[in-house]
Amino acid sequence: MTDQTNFDNWQEKCYDPAIKRFPERKEQFTTSSNIPIPAVVSPEQINPEQFEELGLPGTYPYTRGVQPTMYRGRLWTMRQYAGFSSAEESNRRYRFLLEQGQTGLSVAFDLPTQIGYDADDPIALGEVGKVGVSISSIEDMETLFDQIPLDKVSTSMTINAPAAVLLAMYIAVAKKQGVPSTALRGTIQNDILKEYIARGTYIYPPKPSMRLITDIFQFCRQEVPNWNTISISGYHIREAGSTAVQEIAFTLANAISTAVQEIAFTLANAIAYIEAAIKAGMDVDEFADQLSFFFNSHNNFLEEVAKFRAARRLYAKIMRDRFGAKSKKSEMLRFHTQTAGSTLTAQQPENNVVRVTLQALAAVLGGTQSLHTNSMDEALWLPTEKSVQVALRTQQIIGYESGVADSIDPLAGSYLVEYLTDEIEKRATEYIEKIDAVGGALSAIENGFIQNEIQEAAFQAQRNLENEEDIVVGVNKFQVKEDITLESLKIDPKIEKDQHDRLAALRASRDPQVVETLLNKLEETANGDANLMPVIIECVENKLTLGEICNQLRKVWGEYVAPNFL
Repeated sequence: MTDQTNFDNWQEKCYDPAIKRFPERKEQFTTSSNIPIPAVVSPEQINPEQFEELGLPGTYPYTRGVQPTMYRGRLWTMRQYAGFSSAEESNRRYRFLLEQGQTGLSVAFDLPTQIGYDADDPIALGEVGKVGVSISSIEDMETLFDQIPLDKVSTSMTINAPAAVLLAMYIAVAKKQGVPSTALRGTIQNDILKEYIARGTYIYPPKPSMRLITDIFQFCRQEVPNWNTISISGYHIREAGSTAVQEIAFTLANAISTAVQEIAFTLANAIAYIEAAIKAGMDVDEFADQLSFFFNSHNNFLEEVAKFRAARRLYAKIMRDRFGAKSKKSEMLRFHTQTAGSTLTAQQPENNVVRVTLQALAAVLGGTQSLHTNSMDEALWLPTEKSVQVALRTQQIIGYESGVADSIDPLAGSYLVEYLTDEIEKRATEYIEKIDAVGGALSAIENGFIQNEIQEAAFQAQRNLENEEDIVVGVNKFQVKEDITLESLKIDPKIEKDQHDRLAALRASRDPQVVETLLNKLEETANGDANLMPVIIECVENKLTLGEICNQLRKVWGEYVAPNFL
């Protein structure tokens, strides 16, 4: 009797009679990406080439992880995303986190910084230091990393449109510390395509924005070889409303999205960046090992584990088959994970500790390289020191107490996990083919395809909450009357005036002729073909501000205005 015959007999004589007597909770069980979840994976659903598709850790196609030893050698980097108020306040938080056992820094910038404005620009009024740290000059950056040796710590900076300027400041501060750029380790997000799709902190139109990105690729290849030049982000695509499949496909081709969308859209963006770098004259193996990714870890536990595994495998195939990569490092998808901010609830906020723990565990079982765990109070306000400590301890307990880090890819071979991994890869591939058919990620953004797909997924997710097809504990079920008693973090409004005073003093200390000469040099370089990074570094070393540099580039390139696809 074959395995399938045994299965059919079980279904007919055992399972079907049972659900007739005691109906299941739902007519159909699906993941967030609408992938059907069978009660039991049948033999005919098991991939006959499973072992070949799985491979082994550290070998193509990297389904089971990019390193041969994974966490048996070293745990993932515990990198808590932090930044608020002034550079002094954020510096204190960074040093606190490092003292608590954090192993990498992650900088959150305020909104004016993210869109290239100084703290004293009228457009920044009321926003300085609110959602991140305010950085307008090299002096702010020096303060931010005071007493933190930049050759001893890796730093991730979540910055996109003005990423070149913030990277230049970091390099210049390291130089002042006596640290050569070749010794720096870290990441800039630098993913402008997902800003057009999901997040909105863009400055320039797509063409000059892509030129800035490829300039960074080329500069860092020689001058900052240990730096990840981009973190191609599915996280914000997922937060905007995509599915997990869309997250991967659009990220590789390039909110509460699905897992399939997250993968698909992320990889579509990656393809666009790789093609732009090749067009700029670089060989794929020159820059691919400096590409990194940033994914969301959401609530559907097994789907999230499968999503990360599918993303690694699909990316390896794309790099080998589509781009002809020869280096093993070029085939490896290395990624940072953040737990899902959009799943945090203001109601019963202590429940968020449980949500974050499950999401973090999924990221670890999926083989992440670094991880941020959200704090329980982030749906209410900026996290306090206490809640940040609990979030970090969550990672440490998973790493040191749970035992899950002692075996590599411990869920491999689970019929359901392998079925979901295969299904996500298949569906993400189909999305990427659709994006290719309309001319690639940039065209799919310009014609609204990706945005509309995410909006539809987000709309369906909201409907599922409203009709209680999906349950969020404390929100649409199991509500209680409560008074929130958690400690809150408040930003002193005086930060804005202090930043204005610092900028006035900085401008008064400069030679106006040097400033004018450098701005003219920046404009000339932006109008030509030379790499912009050296002149931007020269500008920040001579105390030109973020806003002055970005405004000069606005003068040359103009600003992007998003079309309305509704």
